[in-house]
Amino acid sequence: MPVKLNAAAPAFKGVNQHNEVIASKDLKGQWYVLYFYPKDNTSGCTKQACDFRDAMSSLTSLGVNVIGISPDSIKSHTKFINDHGLNFNLISDEDKSICEKYGVWVQKSMYGRSYMGVERSTFIIDPDGKIKQIYTKVKVPGHVEEVTNWLKDTIKA
Repeated sequence: MPVKLNAAAPAFKGVNQHNEVIASKDLKGQWYVLYFYPKDNTSGCTKQACDFRDAMSSLTSLGVNVIGISPDSIKSHTKFINDHGLNFNLISDEDKSICEKYGVWVQKSMYGRSYMGVERSTFIIDPDGKIKQIYTKVKVPGHVEEVTNWLKDTIKA
């Protein structure tokens, strides 16, 4: 079942780069951005992560938490964070269970070859655990700015 605006966000639990469990139930009471990306240390994913890194002071001033999720291992996430000075949590979803709950583990195709992969997507979740904004098939340039502006307009409203 696809996720929908204003519906409850699917519950999740995953492990971050510090081997700490992050669970959606622990995020109640705060706004958070859950963004799904295909692979650590690839050009588009690095650009997107660095854009979130650079926007973190604006986002934290609004009380917004950012969490990135990909099927990469914890070891890969740790290297990605260290290589690029990332200042937010990355969850390892090696079994793709969180990706599947959010409907972002999809069939893709490139050069006539079909394969399963992560569709770059972002979900904004409010303090009540409801999905307030969904971005699918995200194009990296300008995306974090769009997310940040939406949050500024919504939270300050």
